[in-house]
Amino acid sequence: MLARVHKAILAAQGWLPFDQFMALALYEPGLGYYANQQPKFGTMPQSGSDFVTAPELSPLFGATLAQQVAEALTATGTDEVWEFGAGSGALAHQLLSELQRLGCKLKRYNIMDLSSTLKARQQAKLAEFGDQVQWLSQWPQAMQGVVVGNEVLDAMPVKLLHRINGVWHERGVVVADLTLNPDGLSWEDRPTALRPPMEPVGEHDYLTEIQPQGEAFVASLAERLLASEKGGSAFFLDYGFPESEFFHPERHMGTVMCHQAHKADANPLAAVGLKDITAHVNFTGIALAGQDAGLQVLGYTSQARFLLNLGLAERMAASPLVERAQAMKLISEHEMGELFKVVGFATHKHWQAHGFAAGDRSHRL
Repeated sequence: MLARVHKAILAAQGWLPFDQFMALALYEPGLGYYANQQPKFGTMPQSGSDFVTAPELSPLFGATLAQQVAEALTATGTDEVWEFGAGSGALAHQLLSELQRLGCKLKRYNIMDLSSTLKARQQAKLAEFGDQVQWLSQWPQAMQGVVVGNEVLDAMPVKLLHRINGVWHERGVVVADLTLNPDGLSWEDRPTALRPPMEPVGEHDYLTEIQPQGEAFVASLAERLLASEKGGSAFFLDYGFPESEFFHPERHMGTVMCHQAHKADANPLAAVGLKDITAHVNFTGIALAGQDAGLQVLGYTSQARFLLNLGLAERMAASPLVERAQAMKLISEHEMGELFKVVGFATHKHWQAHGFAAGDRSHRL
């Protein structure tokens, strides 16, 4: 992996923008974090995993989210679900099981995932659903149905911008002296015309991210949903903030974070390919990208409020104590409940999505 990164830096005349480095570190075929054989997802480090996502934490997550998916299928008159970045396949299994229990006439469950190794895990996990599940390697020209993305936006490469003495620079990766860095990589900032969507208050040095790839993803999704006769809706769940909080003066070190063996660190230049690299989502940018591309924003709220609106509390009350304790992490403010947000989109006509019925924060985007 390091040899591949060094080669890419050389090909880029000695300076590789961080978004290109992040793409290599995560998705380089056979070598990148999401393209190699590491376990990645799990509840404990003893399994060799690096982090846990909501579907692995509690099956009630997918069962509750399925209520929103079912409502959206009915509201849009569609019969397909699309999941981007399906991970271990746990969420797909939970959604399919609950939609089946609810009697939804689902034609197909489509999975779009860049990782061939994760695809193999998903296929094993979802074997019982047979041909109802389909894997795609590229976008269709038009798509209809309900789109779901849990912790997919945070894994999309970001550009790093660094304000130094009032001047904005773009941060890139260069080859370093091996005596200073065992991986032979270091940072280098270069002046740029790029700017964050709002200037952080203050004159202090300030490191932050912009997310052109995540915004382009939403615009591409909108284009394909609007190209179909029925269109559909989309729901993205991830950790992040609205713009005013994302570019808060005190958030001057950015949000890029790495995860390995259930520990977090802020150095993506070490153990390249062996750990996850993520960045928090600027939900204002994502909402505007969808809106500018022709989608309507159904709502924006915390994960806790979204799941409670959809009946998670009632499901917890009917579950064993151990399951209730795990599910509490989905809604506790100091766990996933407040840091994680949900944004919803729809094509053609606006409808009231139950997940945003109470506590909608769209006005804060």
